[in-house]
Amino acid sequence: MTRLALTRMGFALIAAGWASAETHELKLSPANVHWGYYDAGVKPVLKVASGDTVRVETMVAGGMERLRLAGVPDGDIPESLKQVERTVTDRGPGVHPLTGPIYVEGAEIGDVLEVRILGFEFLHNFGVTGFRPGSGTLPDEFPYARFKRIPIDPAAGTAEFRPGLKLKLAPFFGSIGVAAPSIVHRLSSGPPGVHAGNLDNKELVAGSILYLPVHVPGALISLGDGHGLQGDGEVTVTALETSLRGTVQIFVRKGKQIRWPRAETPTHFITMGLHPDLDEAARMATREMIDFLVAEKGMSRDDAYIFSSLAVDLRVTQLVDDTKGIHAMLLKSLFQ
Repeated sequence: MTRLALTRMGFALIAAGWASAETHELKLSPANVHWGYYDAGVKPVLKVASGDTVRVETMVAGGMERLRLAGVPDGDIPESLKQVERTVTDRGPGVHPLTGPIYVEGAEIGDVLEVRILGFEFLHNFGVTGFRPGSGTLPDEFPYARFKRIPIDPAAGTAEFRPGLKLKLAPFFGSIGVAAPSIVHRLSSGPPGVHAGNLDNKELVAGSILYLPVHVPGALISLGDGHGLQGDGEVTVTALETSLRGTVQIFVRKGKQIRWPRAETPTHFITMGLHPDLDEAARMATREMIDFLVAEKGMSRDDAYIFSSLAVDLRVTQLVDDTKGIHAMLLKSLFQ
């Protein structure tokens, strides 16, 4: 737990509830997967209490088609992926197989779900990446498809892009989201939004915390879109796409209201802006950071705006999911 850089308050809350907290296993199976959407009408596959830990298995985005386009032999694909591919036929409009939803007891509309991301394991020793025609940041320059398989060495913590060129693994779930308000049905898993979903934020590795506003009773959180690593922007629409087993601990936070997803790492506070227009996404991320500084650090709104220009970094989360992302990062050490 020390590597998660928990605050004293957070650590005390965990310690107090540790004895009664449970650990659940949520396997990758057809019964546990809904494909391509978030929807408050989806029946939860697991119920947990605040403070419980869940080990969640997820399937590579795009499913078997993407693996085959990358030339992955059938014998290298785990049977659990094949079973989901064969059985889950109600799909779309997005491309992400999502494991869940998980009903969190005590979560009510207006609460905040705190998702502590504890660790990741790979379900197979490869990832795939590439591009399709008509997608990505440069669709006119690459009007064809190309996918490639990338070997993964979990023990070494590297992925081999080509012989002699290795990249450091930094796994995370591209998509962690709750159900949108119940009036919204079958929300595509593609664009992120107020429900979070397909954030594709590479900062959400082990040791980070994601805060999600709750829109329906139980929150109904689902996870998927495993990434072995990704660059800011995700310019081809793909990261190193893979299948992950992630361990998360979920808390319900009462009296802590937020409008949009927020996060923190051991070193940074993070606010997010999500909008089809990148300039507006930047405005949203800045506005959210100002709200954070006012509410959590006691600044006046004027000072928070000035401080943001001196100490906050705006980064492009992703450019390619219709709804684009900017995340604002603020060093925690400035306040210690």
